Formats: sequence, structure tokens, C-alpha cells
Amino acid sequence: MRALLAGGGTAGHTSPLLATAAVLRDEGVEVTCLGTPRGLEVTLIPEAGYPLELVPPVPLPRRPGRAMAAVPARLRAAVKATREVVERIDPDVIVGFGGYVSVPAYLVARRTGIPLVVHEGNAVPGIANKLGARFTQHVATSFPGTDLRHGEYVGLPIRRQISGLDRAAARAEGRAHFGLAADAPTLLVTGGSQGARRINHAVAAAAPDLADAGVQVLHAAGRPEEVDVSTRPGGPAYVVASYIDRIDLAYAAADLVVCRAGANTVTEVAAVGLPAAFVPLPIGNGEQAHNAHPVVQAGGALLIDDEAFTASWVDQVVVPLVCDPHRLATMSAAASDLVPRDADEQLARMILDAADRR
Repeated sequence: MRALLAGGGTAGHTSPLLATAAVLRDEGVEVTCLGTPRGLEVTLIPEAGYPLELVPPVPLPRRPGRAMAAVPARLRAAVKATREVVERIDPDVIVGFGGYVSVPAYLVARRTGIPLVVHEGNAVPGIANKLGARFTQHVATSFPGTDLRHGEYVGLPIRRQISGLDRAAARAEGRAHFGLAADAPTLLVTGGSQGARRINHAVAAAAPDLADAGVQVLHAAGRPEEVDVSTRPGGPAYVVASYIDRIDLAYAAADLVVCRAGANTVTEVAAVGLPAAFVPLPIGNGEQAHNAHPVVQAGGALLIDDEAFTASWVDQVVVPLVCDPHRLATMSAAASDLVPRDADEQLARMILDAADRR
């Protein structure tokens, strides 16, 4: 069996694609991925050992204008390139995870009659997947209540190193890996693969307050130059990295995480029971705040608007929380049972079932 998986641009599309691809590969499926030259998939997919086919990107503007007028020509070129890939690979099923590259894949699937599966990563569906859901009954969502035609809630596929993580058992290894003290309250800070200026500046400015409370920090800054922190001799560590490859060990090391609320991040921290302070990205259609709501409503996380996330808020809210083991344990328990850890297997089963109907 052969499957063509389309998705890329950001980790939000690429990570669930790779998690699902791993299950399909274990089932003996020959997986090929479809992406564009602009996204993270150019690096991440080949590193994971999957062949990657590239087609021209087709950005979908949210407002009328010159960019909107260019869409038809760009889309025709992308559909033509995708059709050539499909004719060469002859997949039994096409799977789309949203983003620019999914639109031509959906159109080619419709025109060729190849079974199509759509996976929506966010609580609020994007334009591409709203289109794809019109062409198939095989539609999976990451969050309950997502308003998408034919949507079936299966959860968001996450990497096995995350879904199988025992934070308590791996805590000592995680802290040793990053050079952190074994017994100090530990805050993980991340703004995603590209970093987040607001989060970087606010937490860095609050570094003296964190140090006064004995809190050590592991900060994945994306842009380390935005985090100017001087540690005190003998004081708690403040470790700054551009990017953390072993995010599983970072989750294990942390007592609390400050982060954006992308679907992948929300699902991962909830799955491993890591209490969170979510700072949703203040652009787009508000999907990040919607992603965070189930965890926040269950008591597993806090939600703070981007403009309200300041050094003062870190001092007044984050510092007392990361130093409160009882409250953290309560939040961890509230989050850990919210999201399915086997979404990769559930989505793979949907894909295999769709292919069998060809």
C-alpha cells in the first residue's frame, strides 16, 4: 500500500504528519510526503527518513488584494505539479494535514478519485481543510467540538517519545541533560520553533524575581539574542537555547511551562501532564486560544493574553505557581487525562480503512 501525506510549513502541520507516518510505516505502508520549499518539512521529513516531493506553495490570503488575484495562477501550477507526483507515485490514499500544500493535494484527489483523508490540527479549522472536508467523509479533528464537515474527534498525533513519556521517571535524566539542579523548581519557556519576542522579553526581564525565588529556567528562545540574562554566582541556572531537540527531556525536567498555544504544544503538554501558562499568538483567527480552552477549563493550565504577559505577571503569577508543588500536582492530574495519546494509531486506522475502499 502507498500513501501520499501532504502537510508542512510549520511544526503544527509537520509534527502530526510525521507521527502518523511512523505508524503507517510500521504497518508496511510505503509513505511519500508532499511539501513546499518554504517550510520546516524540507529539513524534518528527510531527517525522519521519508521521501519528500516539493510543489509550489499557494498562500491563501484572508483579504482581497493583489495577492488574492495571483492565487488562481499559482494554484494551477501547484495542482499540475501535484498531479505529476500522484501519477508517478500512484498512491492508494492521499492524506492532508492542512496548510498551503494540502489544497492542490485535495483537488487532485477529487479529480482522480483517490481516497482522501483530512486531518485538522486546530480547534478552529483552516481554509484548506474546510475545502478538503467537502471532498471526503474521512475527516479527523484534534479537538472535540471542532466545526468541520464529517469531522470525527481522534486527537492530534504526537511523537511516541512524547506520548510514552513518564515525566516523573525521566525527571532526573532531563535535568541532568540540560545541566539543571536535581531539586530546584524548574520553569520551561518556549515560544515554538521560531521563538516569541513577547515571551522572551517578559521572562528575561523577570529573571531576577525567578532567581530570588530559587527557580531555575530552561528557555528555548528561538532568537537567543532576545534573552539577555546574567546569572548570579551560586544562584539558580538560567539555560538559554535556540531550539531544544529533546523536548521530551525538557518536559520531564520542568514543573511548569510558559508557551504559545499551538495545537501541537497544547496536546503534548496536556498528554504528559505538564502544567502550563499559555500565551496565545495574537494573530490569525484566534485558533490558539481555542486550542487552549479545554485544558484551561479542566484546570490544567492558565491562559494569559499576549499583551498582558509582562515581567510583572511572571513575578506575581508564574513564580508563586512554580513554587507550589501541591497546586502543580492538581493541575497535572487535570491535564493528563484530557487528550488521547493514541491519536497517531487512530488516524492511521482511518487512513488504512479509506485506502481499502479504493
